[in-house]
Amino acid sequence: MASFRSRLLYAALACAVVGGGTTAGTVYLRAHASTAAVSSPASGAASASAPTDGDGEASVEPSAEPAVDRDALLAKAMTAVSVADGTLMSVAVLDPETGESAAYGDGTFATASIVKVDILATLLLQAQDAGRSLTSAERTYATAMIENSDNASATALWRTIGGADGLDAANERFGLTGTEGGDGDLWGLTTTTAADQLVLLQQVFGSDSVLTPASRTYLQGLMEQIADDQDWGVSAAGSSSALKNGWLPRSTTGLWVINSIGRVTVDGRDLLVAALSQGNTTKAAGISLVEAAAKAAVSVCGADGATASAEPELAQNSS
Repeated sequence: MASFRSRLLYAALACAVVGGGTTAGTVYLRAHASTAAVSSPASGAASASAPTDGDGEASVEPSAEPAVDRDALLAKAMTAVSVADGTLMSVAVLDPETGESAAYGDGTFATASIVKVDILATLLLQAQDAGRSLTSAERTYATAMIENSDNASATALWRTIGGADGLDAANERFGLTGTEGGDGDLWGLTTTTAADQLVLLQQVFGSDSVLTPASRTYLQGLMEQIADDQDWGVSAAGSSSALKNGWLPRSTTGLWVINSIGRVTVDGRDLLVAALSQGNTTKAAGISLVEAAAKAAVSVCGADGATASAEPELAQNSS
């Protein structure tokens, strides 16, 4: 019986650790249960330092539940999403309150118009550094750039921030490590990863940010007012959203880059989602893909080991 209790003690106090690595688009998910030192007296009796119950038997606190491997859950959920041959897809999700995160796919993607969030975040950071507010012209450009995805406004503000050099300098402060500004005025060919886009979204929507509360509120407000014809992508995964989408047919191949980033509310939880894709045969096909991937991503946040085995229901929307 002493041997059985000893085995039970060791099992109950085991430390459960699930970790994930990241390169170019994979987000860490790491949880640690509490650890404790266990003594094993030669007599087999409970050690003097171990708590005992009323009968003198060693009492053991139940261990924390093993952390859920959400990357694995998302990989399973993505098996229900149709990704065409030759199309590359990466999606990542984060719950800023709990730190739960998951990622699927890796690689670097052209941003298309999602870089406009980064451009405005850079402009706001530069204005903070200079101790000034945005000018009336800058605000007009910013509204058109985010709400209507106006390219001329984006080019104007891209030049204001100093192009790729200005963007890259700001991104270093934001914590982006896999994003590089496009050459010349080709801001849409800035390259990024899903992991970096989550970092950027945390700067926009999180409190631990180099952007001031006023700057974050301003940018969030614009992302909440996206034109109706551009309200697709990650917004399909939640009841309310603040987002920015990007779409770009590549001149060399005719294939589409379709990206979507933003915050969505799911079952009362605010989640940050980045869905990036390239090699789509049509814009509609790309939209369907990022929406299905976003739904798969949010489905694994909050899932536990018991419920995570169920296949999520993912609608293959098209438009």
